[in-house]
Amino acid sequence: MSIDEQRIREFAFQIWESEGKPIGQEERHWQMARKLAEAENTAEVLAPAPAKPRRISKPKTLPLSEPEQPALLKKPRAPRSSAPKTPKPE
Repeated sequence: MSIDEQRIREFAFQIWESEGKPIGQEERHWQMARKLAEAENTAEVLAPAPAKPRRISKPKTLPLSEPEQPALLKKPRAPRSSAPKTPKPE
């Protein structure tokens, strides 16, 4: 038994189970399974090779002189209130 035939058999079984195991639908299940296996093989052939992950470089920093450093530090923002807002009366 070829790999394709085994895959078709697996698909047909899954279709048969998903439909509640009806009797007399073997040919239809087999045809549906064959189409699924063909589509799966085509997708594998046409799928592009996975892209190489891009390496992210560290940001370049310049050494700062003493007077410039405090200017870059920002005051932390106050946390937002989590209380629900009430509508304003009109």
